[in-house]
Parts: sequence; structure tokens; C-alpha cells
Amino acid sequence: MITQLINENLINLNLKATSKDDVFKELIEILYQQGRINNKEHFLADVLAREELGNTGFEDGVALPHAKSAAVVEPAVVIGVSQSGIEYGAEDGLPSKLFFMIASPDGGANHHVEVLAELSSKLIEEGFIQRFLNATDEGEALELLLAKDQTEHAEPSEENGFLIGVTGCPAGVAHTYLAAESLEKGAAELGYKIKVETNGSIGVKNSPTTEEIANADAIIVACDKQVDMARFAGKKLIETGVKAPIKDATGVIQQALDASPYQTNERSLASSATDKGTGTRSELYRYLMNGVSHMIPFVVTGGLLIALSLAIGGQPTPSGMQIPHGSMWNKVLDVGVVAFQLMIPILAGYIAYAIADRPALAPGLIGGWIANNGSFYGAHAGTGFIGAIIAGLLVGYFVKWVASRNYHKFIQPLVPIMIAPITGTLFISGLFIFVIGAPIASLMHSLTELLTAMSTGNVVLLGIVLGGMAGFDMGGPFNKVAFLFSVGMIASGQTQFMGAMACAIPVAPLGMAIATVIGRKLDIFEEAEIEAGKAAGAMGLVGISEGAIPFAAQDPISVIPANMIGSMVAAVMAFSFGITDSVAHGGPVVALLGAMNKPELALLSMLVGAIVTALVCVTLKKVRKQRSAALAVA
Repeated sequence: MITQLINENLINLNLKATSKDDVFKELIEILYQQGRINNKEHFLADVLAREELGNTGFEDGVALPHAKSAAVVEPAVVIGVSQSGIEYGAEDGLPSKLFFMIASPDGGANHHVEVLAELSSKLIEEGFIQRFLNATDEGEALELLLAKDQTEHAEPSEENGFLIGVTGCPAGVAHTYLAAESLEKGAAELGYKIKVETNGSIGVKNSPTTEEIANADAIIVACDKQVDMARFAGKKLIETGVKAPIKDATGVIQQALDASPYQTNERSLASSATDKGTGTRSELYRYLMNGVSHMIPFVVTGGLLIALSLAIGGQPTPSGMQIPHGSMWNKVLDVGVVAFQLMIPILAGYIAYAIADRPALAPGLIGGWIANNGSFYGAHAGTGFIGAIIAGLLVGYFVKWVASRNYHKFIQPLVPIMIAPITGTLFISGLFIFVIGAPIASLMHSLTELLTAMSTGNVVLLGIVLGGMAGFDMGGPFNKVAFLFSVGMIASGQTQFMGAMACAIPVAPLGMAIATVIGRKLDIFEEAEIEAGKAAGAMGLVGISEGAIPFAAQDPISVIPANMIGSMVAAVMAFSFGITDSVAHGGPVVALLGAMNKPELALLSMLVGAIVTALVCVTLKKVRKQRSAALAVA
């Protein structure tokens, strides 16, 4: 691959640059003069954007700036040498002297990753860097780069045993492959055969099989990103940073050989079918967490902007909380709505991304949008966050299957950028529109008829049903059916139904806010959840039930029942107190603005419901945590 991307004209052994930015500009000028890029400013911006993700300066005076860019006409590697060295921000604090800038076309094959993987073997070759810096002309430098390593290495064998390595860095580029090369070299020196899984930017490659894991003498996980650890239960294992094997591969391998058997937080996967199920749950949790962590900023941003605009600029009207036409707060509300529209597709997209990497992102986002938009399949409301989770999981596993097929070498480069995204999109859109959509629309119609039939019956039972639907999916189809039914009853003069819904709507987000405060010392919430709890509280005050979605998506078994029970309590109390609401909105803000006939009792109903939700949620989470701890000990 290197021979196709570099020649003597792309090497400069005497850079004039005295700063990092000047190095970039000088190397980019060479690329431009050689016709490899068509826009210097555009490519420079892409290189700088890549640097924002993490400095590409490494130890021993080497730097590997790179970017995928639409400005690249033809992939290339340009090499520069600064004899005096420049301050690059390298990890060892020393000046950088040798620069490999890799230009890869945006949307094309991952040339920059492939080249970095190939360069890795040269950069760890004994004495290569110094020999390259001492080269007298570009021809000699090119020969050094293309020359085969003449150093004698022990041939990989299973004379002493078999090892497994796992490497990965947050950017998934240089360190990943440098560490893999180092482990392979170190294993050969010690007389071991090794298989190294790379968790790079082009996805997980070279994963060991269950049989290989069983036969391994030790596992070396040199990763700065999350990997599936449960599969290694019971094996000698060392966890370390991705840089460790680059500096001392043989030492790291020896530590792994001397390590104790690895124990997961859950029951060992190797012993039984039950354990295998535990591993599946662990993976599923990781996928959900990836979606939730990316969704939280959208929930917080959208929720707080909507809350702010309604609280300051909103006025109660028969059709709901309205902001006067022409007000600045209308624009703030619109921006918040955009964030809310994106949060469900983001949840689905990044669940799919966690399963099948970048090829699954686009179909995951599209599937999430369709799942949340009932107009695609004739329903009044989409499937909400539950549909997004289903869409993300289905897309992820489908795209993973598509990408794992054996394709002809000419077709393989098209799989991640065309074949997998398109087939994944058609799969999930067809599934929701033609298979899942019709039952959802039918279910919503049946639920509306059920509520209509119950409207003249026992108000306690109706409160239980309305509250349960309000708390179940927080803006999803069940919530929407209950809400739209209550809005329809306002038109017929029966405002007590909206009064019950108005009290139930804020319970879930307010309950989660209280739960994070109670559970802070019990270690039952992630740090991100504790921060999201603050935003959920603000959203609950203005009746935005979606503030509880991140909690429900991450731990539905504990959160959804808690939300439903608390919302039922609030709705039943509202019916019992005879609370009415004349506007199509809920939450404390509606009571405080005078749209509810008994604001004090309405606020009491909301508070009691939120406290019940918080206590139930904390209790369920604590019980589940204790049960997990007991299983780990067993």
C-alpha cells in the first residue's frame, strides 16, 4: 500500500517550518503541487479538526498528522524532516523531527488507517527512525521506507504457547496498530504465537474465536476504549493502556503470563449456558449505554431550551401553553424542538454504531427517525424511545451480519460506505413501515377506544390506566394516546381528564431528579445520570416527560415500573381531588399560571407521585445491585 501512495517528490528532508501549523502548511503545499489535493485550506481544516480529537505527536520525535477529506483527489503520504525539531505537543515532551502526513479521500477506503498499520512495522523497527533522519537525499529515504526489515526475529510459533492481544485507542488509528505490531514482535521474541484484535476506526478486526480464547495461555488487553471483557473470564489477563506494549511489549506479555485469572463482575461465561446469557446482557447494556450517552446532550439541550421558553414566554391557552407570536422565545422553543426531534434518532443510531461501527450509523439514525414518526405507518404518534432501541438493535445486528459476509476484493471497499448502509436502511424502514407500523397504529386505535369506553366508569381505575400510560414511555405512543384522549375531552367540557394527565406528565422526570439525589450515596447511578437528573428536574417543572427517557433507556427494568406507579398515584389523586385543567399541557408551570382549578392540590399530587417514583426506582435499583453482587460472589 505504501508504494502506491508515496514517491521521492512527496519527501522533503529539510523542512523550513518552525511551528506545528507551519509544518502542516509546508507538507500540504507539497500535496497540492503533486496534484493529490485540490484545496489547501479545506484539507488544512480537516487536519486541524483531526488534531482536536487527539494530538498525533508520538515518542521518539515522530508525528503522524492525517485526515480524511473531500479535498483529497488521490490518496498520498507526504513525509517531512525538521533537523532542528519543532514543538508539536508530543507525549514524551521532546521536539518532533519526522512527520508522516497521510491524505485519504473522504468517503473512500480507509487508506490512512491501512497506511498507519503498515508504517507501524517500520516505526518500531530497531534504528529505523534515526537512519531515516540521517538520510542524505530523498531517494535514500524512500529506499529505507520500502526496505524489508533485515533484523532477525524469532518466527512466531507455539513452542511456548498461544497468546491473544486486544489493542485500541479512542481515535482508533495510530496507537491501535503500533501496539498490535509491538505485541506481535514481542510475542515472537518470547517464542509465542499471538492473535491481536484491533479496535480501530474501521471497526473491530481479527477477533479471536471462542476456541482460540479457550486455548490462550494469557490475554493482553492494551486498550484505552471499552471492549468486551466478559469473554475472557477465567483466563490469565492484564489490562493496560495502549501505549504500554509500544514501550515494552515483552514486559507486558510477561505480566500477563504471571497474572491471575480474570473475573468479571458477573458470573463467568465459560462454564454454562447461563453464563453465556450474562455475557449477552453485558454486551446489550454496553450498546444501550452508547446510545444513551450520545442522546443525553440532546435531551438536556432541547429540554432546557423548551423549559426556558415556556417558563418565561409561555401563556396558558385552550390549545396548550403558547408563546405570543413574534416573541424571541418562539425561536428558542423552535431550537429546543429540533434537539428533541433528533434525540430519538441519535439513540437508535448510536446503539447501532456500538454493534456494527460506522456502517450502521446512517441506517440507525434513519430507523430511529422513522420509528419516532408515526406518519410513516399511519399512526398518531411514533414508537418513542422503545421503538428507537428496537430499531438500533435490529439495524446493528443486521449491518454486522451484512459486513461479515465474504465479498470479492473489488466489492469489499464498497461494503462500509454503500452496501451495508443502504441495505440496513431499506431493512429497517421496510420493517417499520410494512411490518411493525400496522400493529402499532391498530394498538393506538384500540387504546383510544378503551379510554373512551372507560371515561364514564370508575375514576380511580381510569386514573390508574391514564397514569400508567403517561409514565410508560414518556412521549411515546402510550403517552400520546392518553394525552390526545385527554385533550379531546377538553373540547367536550370534561377537563378533569386533562387535570389527571397534567399531574401525571411531570412525575417521571421529577421522580428521576429526586431519585438521583437519594441514590447519590448508594452508587446506583452513573455520573452522567446524576448530571442528567438536574436537567430532568427542570424539564419536569414545565411538563416535559421526555426528561426521564435517558434513565428508562439505560435501565428500563427499574425505571419504567417506578415511573408508571408514581404517575398512577398522581393521576388517581388528581381525580379524587377533582382537579381540572383547561389547557393541553401539564406540570407545575400550568398550575402556577392558573390553568388548573386547584393549584395547591395539583402540586401536591405531582410531588407525591414524584416521590413515589423516586423511592420505587431507588429500591428496585438497590435490589438489582445486591442481586448482581450476590451472583458475582456465587
